Amino acid sequence: MKRVVITGMGTINPLGDNIDTFWDNILLGENRTAIISRFDASLFRTQIASEIKNFQPEKYLERNEIKRSDLFTQYALYSASQALEDSGLDPNTMDPFDIGVIWGVGQGGMETFENEVENYVTGNYIPRFSPFFVPRLIVNMASGMISMKFGLQGINYTTVSACATSNTAFMDAFNYIRLGKAKVFISGGSEAPITPASVGGFSAMKAMSGRHDDPKTASRPFDRDRDGFVMGEGAGALILEEYEHAKKRGAKIYAELVGASMTADAYHMTSPHPEGIGAAKAMSLALEEAQINSDQLDYLNLHATSTPVGDIAELKAMQLAFGKSSNLWVSSTKSMTGHLLGAAGAIEAIIAIKSINNNVIPATINIENIDPAIPEGINIVVNQPLEKTVHTAMSNAFGFGGHNSSILFKKI
Repeated sequence: MKRVVITGMGTINPLGDNIDTFWDNILLGENRTAIISRFDASLFRTQIASEIKNFQPEKYLERNEIKRSDLFTQYALYSASQALEDSGLDPNTMDPFDIGVIWGVGQGGMETFENEVENYVTGNYIPRFSPFFVPRLIVNMASGMISMKFGLQGINYTTVSACATSNTAFMDAFNYIRLGKAKVFISGGSEAPITPASVGGFSAMKAMSGRHDDPKTASRPFDRDRDGFVMGEGAGALILEEYEHAKKRGAKIYAELVGASMTADAYHMTSPHPEGIGAAKAMSLALEEAQINSDQLDYLNLHATSTPVGDIAELKAMQLAFGKSSNLWVSSTKSMTGHLLGAAGAIEAIIAIKSINNNVIPATINIENIDPAIPEGINIVVNQPLEKTVHTAMSNAFGFGGHNSSILFKKI
């Protein structure tokens, strides 16, 4: 099997519109959660989110690309453009069929859907629906528009597995390169879910935090008083490249992707298995594929979203998979970014890679009273980053429907 390395990264999210700013703010423990400004959420149980402010798509997007695309696609194009630029790859010097795009999206064009339906009902738009309605709405348009922007004619599609989506995309790209089906992939995920219907739906489920009096502390994984996740938005992109191809062109290599796996809970529509059986198997399979022992794993970026049930189930799964490893440290960076749904795994993969590059593990912020239900023997990085040599880092992403995914990077 061929080896797969990471040669480019890009992002747009609540903590930054580029990799360096994002990483700096992660290490500073920044949090931008606030009362939602994009629409009036006062009738909902949850009225807070981590929004991207002052987004300037024209930095990477042409005017017609902005006009024809929903915000989730704009985020995808923005981060993918950064990642390709960072990689130093020039698609014009390659066979276009050797470069593919596998992109993850959880919900798709929610803003487009809501606006068009509202215009139809109120009669404010004649002839009722825009000809761009369907192209802006469908989830595969992000991968399609990335390929059109750069003339990439290789494998191209979109994965959907709720909040495990980005890891699903990475896993597929990883396997296609290993099998020799492509030399390069632009892969990642994007989401633009801060809309009335999306926020209202999750709010009705009581899945999100109602801590409106102090929004910046609302996302608090592992804290005794956590009451749900905080919605975020944005995108993250990686350039996955066949190792020999990257080496031949003298590319900078951030890390090697050495393991990726998925399992299903087969348990409940929205709740994880309480003992974490499926999640544990996903982590174990990623380690097995990478031929790495559990005591060689240095950092695990947990999916932990700050829900009462999910955080504990994941920690139980971790212990089931790895036992009690004194070397392994864990954290949940959703305490800073909020939960980007289908894009969560993309930005957290970036964090895992940056931890390897910089030998520092980001913290879980907002922990005031550690949950006494947390199993003993787990090393959580609390409130301040931990300087530690990081050779290997895993990132978990789990989704409604019982989807479990784990990806594993190592220093090269």
